[in-house]
Amino acid sequence: MLRVSAMQTERDIDLELINGEVSVAPGLKYAAELTAFAEAVASMEETSLTAARAQLEAVAGAAVLVDAAGVAANFQRMVRIADAMGIPVDDADNEMQNEIREKLDLYRFRSSENSRRAT
Repeated sequence: MLRVSAMQTERDIDLELINGEVSVAPGLKYAAELTAFAEAVASMEETSLTAARAQLEAVAGAAVLVDAAGVAANFQRMVRIADAMGIPVDDADNEMQNEIREKLDLYRFRSSENSRRAT
């Protein structure tokens, strides 16, 4: 989804951000703070989430924090519903998606048990 969205809007993205390889994307405001917030949300560790939330609000403002929290909540919701139902992530024959999964080593996550690997 992220890669296709970036292609549609003609924006450069660094997918390695997903694995904690932080590089500030040119033109992306608050990249470091947004990355820290996203990682804190994913970690579900209250102390780091509190700190990341405060830092994002301090540099970007409440509106950006609310938007970021909404996006994070929506992704969490979609992933949890799909995982709970055993829905595969996507078509295993999609070359672009398989390339991303392999590059980011996404099959290391337990939730990938419900996703087919390309054969």
